[in-house]
Amino acid sequence: MRQLKWVALSKTALSIADVQIISVNGKRLVLVKHDEEFYAFTSKCPHAGADLANGWCSKGYLICPVHRYQYHLKSGRGASGQGDYLKNYPVRVSGDQLFIGFNKPWFRFW
Repeated sequence: MRQLKWVALSKTALSIADVQIISVNGKRLVLVKHDEEFYAFTSKCPHAGADLANGWCSKGYLICPVHRYQYHLKSGRGASGQGDYLKNYPVRVSGDQLFIGFNKPWFRFW
C-alpha cells in the first residue's frame, strides 16, 4: 500500500466551475466536479498537451478541448482505442475541506 501525503484545500476557496485549474503542492492540476464527486488529474492532455481546464465532462469522462480525447473520471484511462491515460490523484472530502493525495517518496536526500 502506498503512503500518501494529503494536502487540504478549502472547498469555499474553489471556483464553482465543474472543471478548473488548481495549484497544489507545487503542481498544476485540473480539478473536476461531476455528480457531486471530485477528481484531480494532471492539467495537460497526454495526447497533444492541451490545457484540460478548457475541457468539459460528458457521461463520466473528461473531454479534451482540442482533439476531443476522452478520459474516464474514476480511472484516468483514455477511451477505447486511445491507448493513453491521465495521471490521477486521490481525492477525499471531509466537511468544508477537500484533500488531494500525493505519493510520498520512498527515499530522502539529506
